[in-house]
Amino acid sequence: MQNINTPCLFIAHGSPMNAIGKTDFSIKLNEIGNSLKNKINAIVCFSAHWRTEGLFISGANSLKTIYDFSGFPNELSNIVYTPQGSPGLAKRLKAELKDFSPILDDNRGIDHGAWSILIHLFPLADIPVVLISQNLDFKLTQHYEIGKILKPLRDENILFIGSGNIVHSFFSFSPDISAPTPDWAIFFDEKIKNALENKDHNTILRYRRLFGKSAKLAVPTEEHFIPLLYIIGLESESDQIEFFYDKFQNSSMSMRSFILRQLAQRN
Repeated sequence: MQNINTPCLFIAHGSPMNAIGKTDFSIKLNEIGNSLKNKINAIVCFSAHWRTEGLFISGANSLKTIYDFSGFPNELSNIVYTPQGSPGLAKRLKAELKDFSPILDDNRGIDHGAWSILIHLFPLADIPVVLISQNLDFKLTQHYEIGKILKPLRDENILFIGSGNIVHSFFSFSPDISAPTPDWAIFFDEKIKNALENKDHNTILRYRRLFGKSAKLAVPTEEHFIPLLYIIGLESESDQIEFFYDKFQNSSMSMRSFILRQLAQRN
């Protein structure tokens, strides 16, 4: 099936506990997955939880489940999500990103930043997955540039997913999933939302300079924010943005998630 400009997703993964149970968030992810599953051949995921010195691409035939967390119920560690990889696509990505000297990692599995959302999107784990790491030495503009370079692959039935959080902060964290959200977190989330609606990528790339203290509180470390940069780099002029989830969890975790797609693809 020929697809024109396959949609791409930014999904907030928040706590690993979001992988467990049926919630309004998991139900929405399942609906999105069902609308896409017959239109894509492979998934490329940018997770907040694969950070490396250098740029790496997963090249394994099968991705083992990585349990990169501690202190959570055994139910979470009993989850097994082992999709096939795609060594052919991994090699293609390596060629496309040759200017960044990427390295294929044939042993890398799938971390919870990826599987905790994919288990709701595509519970059968029947779509091949390739992960691309975050190079610790990159500037924000270089992460963004990777998205721009890979944009043509959206015409080849490849679904790109960024898994992170616009606001991911422990300055106001609460174990109560419905705890009140501080004003600085709401302010920052709204500013980024407005920039996304206006395709104002420059504001997103300059967020620290533009939003001062709220940015420092909302994004104390950048690993969860960076997946957003790949997705806006992949954005085409004809894309429309749809925020399909916009709540906060645990006080200061923005679960704002969205899909980019052309209007003709909504039905």
